[in-house]
Amino acid sequence: MSLFRSQRVVRQGFGRSLEQWSSVRRSSAVANASKGDETLPLAGYKVLDMTRVLAGYGNVWVCLCEFILTRCSAEVIKIEHPTRGDDTRAWGPPYATYKEGSGKQGAGESAYFIAVNRNKKSLGLSFQHPSGVSILHKLVKECDILVENYLPDALKKYGMDYATVSKINPSIIYASITGYGQTGPLRKKAGYDVMVEAEMGLMHITGHRDGPPAKVGVAVTDLTTGLYTSNSIMAALLSRAKSGRGQHIDVALSDCQVATLANLASSVLISGKPDSGRWGTAHPSIVPYKGFKTKDGDLMLGGGNDRLFGILCEKIGKAEWSTDERYRTNADRVKHRGELEEKIEAVTRTKTTAEWEAVLDGSGMRYARINDVKGTLEHEHVLARDMVTEVNHPDCGPIKLVSPPVKFSESKPSIRSPPPTLGQHTDELLAGVLGMNASEIGSLKSDGVVA
Repeated sequence: MSLFRSQRVVRQGFGRSLEQWSSVRRSSAVANASKGDETLPLAGYKVLDMTRVLAGYGNVWVCLCEFILTRCSAEVIKIEHPTRGDDTRAWGPPYATYKEGSGKQGAGESAYFIAVNRNKKSLGLSFQHPSGVSILHKLVKECDILVENYLPDALKKYGMDYATVSKINPSIIYASITGYGQTGPLRKKAGYDVMVEAEMGLMHITGHRDGPPAKVGVAVTDLTTGLYTSNSIMAALLSRAKSGRGQHIDVALSDCQVATLANLASSVLISGKPDSGRWGTAHPSIVPYKGFKTKDGDLMLGGGNDRLFGILCEKIGKAEWSTDERYRTNADRVKHRGELEEKIEAVTRTKTTAEWEAVLDGSGMRYARINDVKGTLEHEHVLARDMVTEVNHPDCGPIKLVSPPVKFSESKPSIRSPPPTLGQHTDELLAGVLGMNASEIGSLKSDGVVA
């Protein structure tokens, strides 16, 4: 029984208790789960991934939403343009180069695309063709979740808007991710991470104290939007367990960025005053709490209270600072921030980062080496936590990927399959999910509907 059909059965029998309904739902999910995946939280659920980037519509890392869902074993069907695929396939270098004998030409598979598309199945499909829309409507009947990031109303002409889709499958969870939401004066404005960072306050508070505004090193607004979306989808699934009905989730990068201003937004709302600007690695209310130069790098030090400041003073050979009237309390240290930070850095520059780590180890003082990305991925703790996984790509050979970050006691989310090549699963999905025969699939390929 498909998930859609199980939902329909439940809607026809609302006289059942919640316990009976849940039993039916669990049985259906398990029946659709692949062997060995039954313990994973979303085993048996299907996601129709219609996200893409560029063309004035999208944002790269919103696909983190489906990425998270795949980690929990949801089956994600990624819809791609049949000839060029997702735009991020061309975003490079770097590329994972094609191995000899792959039969593929070109630079290889983009690291950008590889980053968030493992565990997905690729269906090359043009929905500008009526037959393509028909295929999408058939997939909608079989899916639990649809995620898209087109401008509001853009999918209406293809019959893939929520109003149409929800009539085909009333139990579907339909998540729309846009720059500025489905309502409001900017609803038709395309949204990109860096633009939203700028417009919604993040860039203003990011960067060095005496420097210009800066963007965050990764597309953090896209990332947090993907996290908010995946969490909202989980909540909508729980709601569906009670009502049997799906719903439309309206997620905007702008809203998510405003929400993640967190305590800074609260401070402005409560005080009615402007924010305090950029602080680099420092903290506006705690001193010392920033990155300091060493002989060969940078070290983050966090003297979050008077006791920790005393430990720091002792360990760097300046015990007298802890009783100095200018530095005895945090309020004193904040008042004399500039001079104290200069004194600390004059000392930290005398040793290497590794030497300071040895001095501070076990003291209780909060400290951390400031690593680059390569150093992070080679960190002994990162490796001990199995945060790097090597998989075998069909065209590129062995490639390394970042592993799922959350560990479950009963389930083991993993990278079950490498990122797909364009259209890799077209035949499998059309035949296995929709029951099409080889002749029908061949005709669709001849007409340029699928690839």
